[in-house]
Amino acid sequence: MIQKIFLETIKIITIVTVLMTGIEWLQIRFKERIEGFLVENTKTQIIGASLLGVVPGCIDAFLIVSLYSHGLVGFPALVAVMLATAGDEAFVMLAMIPKAAFLIFAICAFLGIIGGFLAEKVTKILKFKRAKICPIKIHPLKFTFKHFFSKHVYQHIIREHIPRLFLWVFATLLIIQILTNHFDLSTLLPQNKLLLILLAALIGVIPESGPHFVFLTLYSQGLIPFSVLLVSSLSQDGHGLLPLLSYSLRDTIKVQIFTTLFSLIVGLVLFFIGV
Repeated sequence: MIQKIFLETIKIITIVTVLMTGIEWLQIRFKERIEGFLVENTKTQIIGASLLGVVPGCIDAFLIVSLYSHGLVGFPALVAVMLATAGDEAFVMLAMIPKAAFLIFAICAFLGIIGGFLAEKVTKILKFKRAKICPIKIHPLKFTFKHFFSKHVYQHIIREHIPRLFLWVFATLLIIQILTNHFDLSTLLPQNKLLLILLAALIGVIPESGPHFVFLTLYSQGLIPFSVLLVSSLSQDGHGLLPLLSYSLRDTIKVQIFTTLFSLIVGLVLFFIGV
């Protein structure tokens, strides 16, 4: 059993590594153009942030947080990217459930835009005040293939992300397989779909990817409905919020409250229409 799960994890992580390398290269090459588009106005900020959010990986969320801390984009863009992003977990979704993953990305992009414009209305009503803007530090852009593979592929992807992803995927698959062999998981999981939706939204507050892997694996085995996985994807931000946490605890809490409530509302709508 362990050998089978290990080989399955290797297969998933190999696909993830290839995808992460390609996405990282595109993000670096077009970083300046992306930033130029985002800072035009609130509308482009919200739409652009949401579309960037569904691109697998945490870099786009980090970019929006950086632009926000420098005063170049507003709170609505921050909400949009956090609703849309699934962080590094998006790579694993593509490897495990590609068809469902693309559907979730499309829905999250749309809902990220809706949430962003709703956040714009809310911030005006509540007269939201942001934390102090950080001064902009200009760093020269260095891009060579040697630099890319040593700095971004080896140090960032392989050393920083892949070991953590490997452990989470392997541990999740192993634990669920053990439980499946000894118990009927369908009887252990809450039978009330509404409770599952609530758990998915609340657990998404945790700034870590592991809990989402659990929902992803359960969905891939047909143990939870699509609506629960969607709510989990909306609510969780991977590591996207960590840079914001170091910038402003108050703003982080506001984003978390908004995205969690928004995810719950979406989940309730899906529940009542029977999805």
